[in-house]
Amino acid sequence: MVSIALLESFFTQYGYTAVFLVLVACGFGIPIPEDVTLVTGGVISGLGYANVHIMFLVGMAGVLVGDGLMFTAGRIYGDKILKFRPIARVMTPKRYAQVQEKFDKYGNWVLFVARFLPGLRTPIFITAGISGKVSYLRFLLMDGFAALISVPIWVYLGDYGASNQAWLMEKVHQFQYGLFTLIGIGAVVLGYFWWRRYQRSRFYRMKLHELRQQRKAERAARKAAKQADKSS
Repeated sequence: MVSIALLESFFTQYGYTAVFLVLVACGFGIPIPEDVTLVTGGVISGLGYANVHIMFLVGMAGVLVGDGLMFTAGRIYGDKILKFRPIARVMTPKRYAQVQEKFDKYGNWVLFVARFLPGLRTPIFITAGISGKVSYLRFLLMDGFAALISVPIWVYLGDYGASNQAWLMEKVHQFQYGLFTLIGIGAVVLGYFWWRRYQRSRFYRMKLHELRQQRKAERAARKAAKQADKSS
């Protein structure tokens, strides 16, 4: 895993451009943690090498461009992109099936949650593009809304704790655990509502089937009664 010290040295030398390019690379599934990248961008701001508010904007641009490129690639190339070796390493058949299952279960909210799931972010965005069911506007709104939560947390946290990195890393881990806990709770809540909707839909389907059977039986009975009247 790339350390904050290594990224700090790189970002200090090349500034906003380096932060933007690394974040775009994160969108391609490069094994550099996005949260650590954003925190490091905040750190160099806190040390006086950049402006933290500009760094926030650069962070937003980097994550949205990286995510958008993956979504667009899936949208343009469809299933063919799964044969591309770098993508195939990230999007295994098993993972692709898991992502499709999550889309079927939770709908477009998966795009929102994906921002907080490093291991599934890229596969989810590619799958959303492949499906053709998600418009560019909807993707941008869901991903952008999630980014407005995650990006400022990491950038401003890095800026605040720049002079005490031991404390900073402790807080980073606490925030990570807190986000995963919230995501877990959210998944349980969404799963419950999905189960309730499924049960309600199943109930109505059963009632509709019973009503159709009842009408069918009534029509058959009327037909039999008419035939009996004619024969008599």
